[in-house]
Amino acid sequence: VFPSLAHAQASVANEAYRELGQPSVFLFCPTEYCSSLCSPSPSQSCYLLTLGQELLPGIGVIWTGPKVVSQELSATLLEEVEGVLRRRPIIWDNLFANDYDCRRVFLGPYTGRAPGLVPRLCGLLLNPNCELQANFIPIHTLGSWFQSELGSCAHPDHAGMETAAALGDSQGPREGSYSPQEALELALLDWVAEIKQQALEPGR
Repeated sequence: VFPSLAHAQASVANEAYRELGQPSVFLFCPTEYCSSLCSPSPSQSCYLLTLGQELLPGIGVIWTGPKVVSQELSATLLEEVEGVLRRRPIIWDNLFANDYDCRRVFLGPYTGRAPGLVPRLCGLLLNPNCELQANFIPIHTLGSWFQSELGSCAHPDHAGMETAAALGDSQGPREGSYSPQEALELALLDWVAEIKQQALEPGR
């Protein structure tokens, strides 16, 4: 019936989107959802090109970055993806996900995301550790990163600067930039306070 998988998926997604009354949030996860799954690259993928042409503009498309679990995200990559999909992507960030290896728990800060990404995104979802309480630091530091991004948007001269500090460089942060180490220390302080508070509750 359809000339390709992408045509079939776009047709079904569009029909469901219309049937639901074109909701403000409608997410589509493509088969090629990161650069490593694209052949030969995101910008030259016939599959992604077809989706970009066929999916209705109100449908958001999920993207995980260069890989399924991406250590770094850059504005350059997001611009490439936006170009082929004809819309800003929604990042499904697997940085802390441990469902593929439950022997590991990721407790470090949100890091490896260059400054100036927010204007290139339609949204960002964080895929967390399976263990609920282990996500205090990931979510807390994501909040610190996002606050820093909002500050950059408010001061355009700083937006888009891919500083070494934002990628975890040991030279220390520039003023107004995100520091994973500082974010981690703030999260730990708040987490210890939360644990102490819970310990004082009756029955703990």
